Amino acid sequence: MTGGAITPDLLLRAYAAGIFPMAERRDDPSIHWIDPKRRGIIPLNRFHISRSLRRRLLHSDYAIRTDSDFSGVVQGCAGRDETWINDDIFSLYLALHRAGHAHSLEVWDADALIGGVYGVALGAAFFGESMFSRRRDASKVALAWLVDRLRAGGFALFDTQFLTAHLASLGAVEISRAEYRAQLAAALHQTATFDPPGYSPTAASVSQRNIHTS
Repeated sequence: MTGGAITPDLLLRAYAAGIFPMAERRDDPSIHWIDPKRRGIIPLNRFHISRSLRRRLLHSDYAIRTDSDFSGVVQGCAGRDETWINDDIFSLYLALHRAGHAHSLEVWDADALIGGVYGVALGAAFFGESMFSRRRDASKVALAWLVDRLRAGGFALFDTQFLTAHLASLGAVEISRAEYRAQLAAALHQTATFDPPGYSPTAASVSQRNIHTS
């Protein structure tokens, strides 16, 4: 399927059906629909903060922002030697962001964007697409803040698509396609918000609320 055949509305319907798009590489115009037999998720009540990550959260001067540079986060995720984000996919997620369905959480050091994560929100499901880091632990910091925000906003499912060693160290697990579809169906019938009213977290509150530390 070519990228031109995919619209933002079709992309949202694909997420609701449990599939997501990927390209083979940046310069490949074709987009493939992916439906893994085993799916990675982060249970929102089981995010794992190591002692070293907790120290990073508490003692860094990083600023956390949301949706202030969505395109910069996607560019950061695509800016590696091997990427599944081609130009059409980039444009589709920008369109979802403009429509309020895609969000970024960013880690800033002064005026430098040093890490972040972006994804799609639908019902009470958040589909994490990709993350990047230009400083040590910046992507882990982003995920810790994101998990706290998703919990505060009432999300029920945090989909990471695949399970990697990096994500497993943070509490991600792998579930079957059938179990994922059941959790997705339940989440789609609930409501959540990426910007909870009155939500004003601090590094201390983020590290304390994610209680699975070691």
